[in-house]
Amino acid sequence: MNFEWPIIYSSMPALLKGAELTIYITVIGLVGGMLIGLLFGLMRAYGNALIRSIATLYIGLVRGTPIVVQVMFIYFALPVLIGLRVDPLSAAIVTIIVNSGAYIAEIVRGSFQSVAKGLHEAGLALGMPKWRVLAFVVGPVAFRRMVPPLGNQFIVSLKDTSLFIVIGVAELTRQGQEIMASNFRAVEVWTAVAILYLIMIGLLSLGLRLIEKRMHVL
Repeated sequence: MNFEWPIIYSSMPALLKGAELTIYITVIGLVGGMLIGLLFGLMRAYGNALIRSIATLYIGLVRGTPIVVQVMFIYFALPVLIGLRVDPLSAAIVTIIVNSGAYIAEIVRGSFQSVAKGLHEAGLALGMPKWRVLAFVVGPVAFRRMVPPLGNQFIVSLKDTSLFIVIGVAELTRQGQEIMASNFRAVEVWTAVAILYLIMIGLLSLGLRLIEKRMHVL
């Protein structure tokens, strides 16, 4: 079988459109996931028994189920349960928020609890309120420790967008499937899809390494 480069060139506009949607879902989803993860991570680390139980339940439910099941539940089950119809793109974004938020929460919890207790106690001894101690004393140290595991989670979430093909979201993998269905050139099409994923993940990894290096300098 001959490898035909023109197939890749002709497919690239549609694949780039899919890659753009993949990036959009990932970025919006991770912004929401960071907010959710920070909230539930701090709830797990510093909340009372009830608050910790709520956070633990959320994290356990999300981490204990596959992301495909989660997006299918949001897209197909929610309309039945509450009568709210969710479009595929919104379902994909909400799923990334919910899914990444649970994993980021554990990263946040672990990072904050890894900071020496003496630093926290020193801030309180200076008369600072607890929220200021967490934000300006413990937080900067914890954030440095979060960067590597957060980078791994960002990469996982980007790749997880390919699973949203099950609800018809026109991201990169879906675009590749549709092109292959029309020309039956699986080798060329999936090679192009793989290259685009490698480029996106490579750029993300490079950015994260630069941030990590910068944090070490500081």
